[in-house]
Amino acid sequence: MDSATLTRTVFIDGEAGTTGLGIAQRLAAMAGVTVRSIAPERRKDPDARREIMSSVDLVVLCLPDDAAKESVALADGLGERSPKIVDASTAHRVAPGWVYGFPEMAAGHADLIRASRRVANPGCYPTGGVALIRPLVDAGLLPPDWPVAVNAVSGYSGGGKSMIAAYEARTAPDFELYGLGLEHKHLPELQKYSNLTRRPIFVPSVGDFRQGMLVSLPLHLDALPAKPKAADLQAVLERHYAGSRLVSVVPAEASGKLEPQALNGTDKLELRVYSNEKHRQAVLVARLDNLGKGASGAAVQNIGLMLGLE
Repeated sequence: MDSATLTRTVFIDGEAGTTGLGIAQRLAAMAGVTVRSIAPERRKDPDARREIMSSVDLVVLCLPDDAAKESVALADGLGERSPKIVDASTAHRVAPGWVYGFPEMAAGHADLIRASRRVANPGCYPTGGVALIRPLVDAGLLPPDWPVAVNAVSGYSGGGKSMIAAYEARTAPDFELYGLGLEHKHLPELQKYSNLTRRPIFVPSVGDFRQGMLVSLPLHLDALPAKPKAADLQAVLERHYAGSRLVSVVPAEASGKLEPQALNGTDKLELRVYSNEKHRQAVLVARLDNLGKGASGAAVQNIGLMLGLE
């Protein structure tokens, strides 16, 4: 049988969660892949998990960090029968031996994902932040040690079961900042994959809408060593993402307004450069669905690369 016609098998460890359900839904619409499951009563049985891991091509981990590490240990113990892994948790995003699962991050990065057996799915916030910052750093417009500040707002579905329950019960505030201890778990990957040597300040927030996300990067253009114009920033982003299927650089709206939900239900990521040349200021904004390109959609993109099902 031709390898192109083979059916690949995937096990979603944690399939009942928000990200797992999104991945299963997307894979159901993908030709050439079958999702296998464990009976609900055996989902925490190590023997059952080890057995199914040894019989599939790829495992997706949609688990808390500690549980994800335990699953990787189970898979590693299978030796030659160990499957490929996409980890949607935070556990391995900056770990040695793991490839960061943002194919558009740099030239040739998709090929690294194709060749890897261990891929860490990006966080939703860093997906937007890295998408904006990395091309500017690589192009020399933003120094690696620049004091970067990133602001973001997400729908409440990104906060896990307790946050979802609070918003749906109408006991949560309409809007709030959080992570103000400046230790948000997405910071290490945001810094590393943006190629920043100085730890950025990251201020996330959540609003009373289920999904959708805006990530923004404010810049004083005259303070930057190259003293770029906003058009220079736009040109760098356009060159970097030229030909990308999912990431696009689009004109900034003249209204100066942008809402976070327009890409809900898609796996797209849009980048914009807003500016005021009179004041030499710019705000770069990434818009995405935190459950799409920020989670399940990104995982399925990586699965497709790793299994040759693009």
